[in-house]
Amino acid sequence: MPFTLGLAQTGYPCDGDVLRQAQTLAARARLRGVELLAFPENFMSPRELSAPELATLAEPLDGPFTQSMATVARTHGLWVVYTMSEVNPAGGPPFNTAVVLSSDGSIRGVYRKTHLYDAHGVRESDRMSAGHSLCAPIRTPFCTLGLGICYDLRFPEVARSLAVGGCDLVLFLAAWHDGPQKPLHWKTLLQARAIENECFVGGVCHGGRRYVRESHVYGPLGEPCATGSGDLLVCSIDPHAVTSARDAMPVLSHRRPDLYT
Repeated sequence: MPFTLGLAQTGYPCDGDVLRQAQTLAARARLRGVELLAFPENFMSPRELSAPELATLAEPLDGPFTQSMATVARTHGLWVVYTMSEVNPAGGPPFNTAVVLSSDGSIRGVYRKTHLYDAHGVRESDRMSAGHSLCAPIRTPFCTLGLGICYDLRFPEVARSLAVGGCDLVLFLAAWHDGPQKPLHWKTLLQARAIENECFVGGVCHGGRRYVRESHVYGPLGEPCATGSGDLLVCSIDPHAVTSARDAMPVLSHRRPDLYT
């Protein structure tokens, strides 16, 4: 059955109230029939934060921020995907963590960003810890969902692992830095991941001025399904199209992992 995906391209709210912003976008999304709503990377941050500020902001996975987001999910009857700064139990820098909540507010999936962006003068490894495993496929009433966070998109193994695991939809939650050819990379890599894995791939970008501020969804044949620079992008997703694409060209079953290192 088709379902409706919403990508909430939120930025830093003027009043710093991230949760109010989430409530507002969730209410709008529900009015447009959205069933699964995704927020971008850096979603928890009220503004640009230094490494010490990010560490201070961090909370346990089941802390007040997640409890508030669970209220958003329950209030509007939505499955919700968002990112947060999660306390590292080992005492190091926090994790950049994506969380999936069901419409009853329960945690159904967690993924900690594994590939840290140490490039172009940015060193994420100075401010956050890397996760130790790729996302496990997340079962939802609509589809099987997989997640990556921003820089993960540049590593094709991430989406391939999720596709092999049965994912119909892979979402990349990003704060994709703007710069020479960076918007092109963002679009092209999302489309490539869709084509090579024959699944839906969506990318929701943070709306801050440093970022490309454009979100996209591509279908399992690489066709553009939705693109936009506004704060809410809505798109219909039909998981049957994934089955059809994979039946017609069974790339995943033709793989030769015995030859790959």
